[in-house]
Amino acid sequence: MTKHSSVRIVQIQKGKQRRVAWVDEPLLRLLDEAASIYDLAMTAVASSVPLTSLVRDRVSAERLDYDQIYSGQSDWRLLVPIDHPIDPARCLVSGTGLTHLGSAANRDAMHGKGDHELTDSMRMFKAGLEGGRPSAGDIGTAPEWFYKGTGTILRAHGDPLAVPPYAEDGGEEAEIAGVYVVDDGGRPYRVGMTAGNEFSDHKFERTNYLNLAGSKLRTCSIGPELVVGGDFQTVTGEVAIERAGHRVWQDAITTGEVAMCHNLRNIEHHHFKFDAHRRPGDVHVHFYGAHSLSFGEGVHLQDGDVMNIHFDGFGRPLRNPLQAATRQAQKVTVESLL
Repeated sequence: MTKHSSVRIVQIQKGKQRRVAWVDEPLLRLLDEAASIYDLAMTAVASSVPLTSLVRDRVSAERLDYDQIYSGQSDWRLLVPIDHPIDPARCLVSGTGLTHLGSAANRDAMHGKGDHELTDSMRMFKAGLEGGRPSAGDIGTAPEWFYKGTGTILRAHGDPLAVPPYAEDGGEEAEIAGVYVVDDGGRPYRVGMTAGNEFSDHKFERTNYLNLAGSKLRTCSIGPELVVGGDFQTVTGEVAIERAGHRVWQDAITTGEVAMCHNLRNIEHHHFKFDAHRRPGDVHVHFYGAHSLSFGEGVHLQDGDVMNIHFDGFGRPLRNPLQAATRQAQKVTVESLL
């Protein structure tokens, strides 16, 4: 991300008080008249003012120690860097898969056939390579798309990501997620981007590539910071798994348009081409895809493992402990109103 054109902001809360703050390491500088990033973004849209300018104009003299808040040792706590402050159901969480060469290799290995036969996953990936980067004004090949849930599933930095009783496993998916709002006329705006852990059941997915959508565990995390402005051409980073204070796996990761077979313009068109995805006032969080997975290298996460995701230019790492299921799956019965 280019430092001169971007700002990093967070949402924090103490009791019932919510504030938005500009990250000015090692401090957080509180903004005036800003209880949520959503309200700030909608104000920027309505007033036709760049969000970066609005943030800088509202910086106050109030400062907080970021280290204390980030480590959970303050009365203030970090929230997810976007939510719908009135109704979490007005936030749609979704994602695009098979966008990175690393993820395609992992998926192909999961569902591999003979060397002479392409899996359907690789067929879709090759279609993205051939038509996923259209010129401005053109429409390219549709990427793989999946639904995660509403804003109720989003978890903040430090919150546990729980493996539900029905799942076979839980594993990290280190990604960048785009954050969007839709204005009163139904036009989507990209607010910014944030680090994310899309979190999936890779054991279940491995049994059949058609289980991809079902393997998407609903809870996922984003944050701690939202980056507004900047460049998404090449973003480097690192993902690591920590167990009992020691790293048991780590890998360098790369994302951004240079590392993807679909450009951002194509991903955004195919997400927002649906009328239902342009409902005025809605929030969208869309994961752009993962580069590599610890599961692809034989790592199986355990209760208490910490997933650490860091992207250069996206602020402090996103850290979430894994919380294993503590009960067995229960049969869900639907009652009839007959």
